[in-house]
Amino acid sequence: MKIYSLISSFLGLIVFGTNLSAQNLVVGTYTDNTQSKGIYIYDFNTNTAKATEPSIANTGNPSFLTINKSNKFVYAVNEFDQGKVAAFSYDKSNAKLSFVNDIPNIGSAPCYISLDKTGKWLFVGNYGSGDLTVHPVHSDGSVGAIHQYIKHEGSSINKDRQGSSHVHCTFISADNKALFVPDLGLDKVMIYPFDVFTGLLDTSHKTWIPIKPGGGPRHIIFTKTGRFGYLIEEMSGNVHLIQKTGKDYKITQTVNHLPKGQAGAGADIHLSPDEKFLYVSQRSNSTIEIYKVDKKNGRIRFIAVQSTMGNFPRNFTIHPSGKFLLAANQRSGDITIFKRNPVTGLLIFTGERIKIDAPVCLQWIANQ
Repeated sequence: MKIYSLISSFLGLIVFGTNLSAQNLVVGTYTDNTQSKGIYIYDFNTNTAKATEPSIANTGNPSFLTINKSNKFVYAVNEFDQGKVAAFSYDKSNAKLSFVNDIPNIGSAPCYISLDKTGKWLFVGNYGSGDLTVHPVHSDGSVGAIHQYIKHEGSSINKDRQGSSHVHCTFISADNKALFVPDLGLDKVMIYPFDVFTGLLDTSHKTWIPIKPGGGPRHIIFTKTGRFGYLIEEMSGNVHLIQKTGKDYKITQTVNHLPKGQAGAGADIHLSPDEKFLYVSQRSNSTIEIYKVDKKNGRIRFIAVQSTMGNFPRNFTIHPSGKFLLAANQRSGDITIFKRNPVTGLLIFTGERIKIDAPVCLQWIANQ
């Protein structure tokens, strides 16, 4: 049985080409008033937890990135008052990005970008102007002009932060049939039916998940089956479990493990590759919260909190192997590297860190 298992694993690597250890780290940064120049690629050694910088792609404020399934193209937002979307091709032989093209996307301060499951459509969320755009991806990997534009209207109770819409995330469902759009300004997670053939979001049949006023929904993720989702609120630090029943989605659990009196500044949220643990970054106290997931009902149980050993973890990532967690500390100008125990979910600081100005987004790209 053991021999069969080893053979199956080896064949899986040949057939699917998924050497989980052979991954390079792709880092998006803020370039305004910093020393950073754009998108950085690091060779990450899973034996030593050390990273070396093989290349840089010069581009302005690439604050969020997404990578296509073939690992041949990287897409970035350029977070300015007049935002852009940029495409880069990736050469695995030298771990370098080459500029393909960029396109204005009308919106102000684009902060999130994602691909649909086919890789043919890009979704971009604009925080400043409170809208989102859909772009086609051409056969050469370039990004096309705006295919659809959707403007959100409204506000919520915190007039300083929520006087208007602030789209913060565009997350496509597991079945590629719905786009989830957390809007910090509206205190809603908008849900748009998506037609992969036309590339259009159905605004006439949109629904939403209401959030308690003042929460400020930021990032959302779902399990691979799409049955359970998890949402982090920026302003409160609340973490929600969202459950799908039929075609409906609703919040069935809310937890908050910030210290009493601690202001919220929730940022990023990820499941471990085996979906047994949930991790959440809180910028207000520079920590990663760790939750155990009950895979039967989706409920989460708080088990620990880990300092990021830096300041203001805007984004973090779990290595595809599940063995490491890396936190991008925007204000301290570093990426801290932790070993992750796959059994307990706990994190141990390796002592390794990547010094880089204003890191804000971390992604992985296969280098083989």
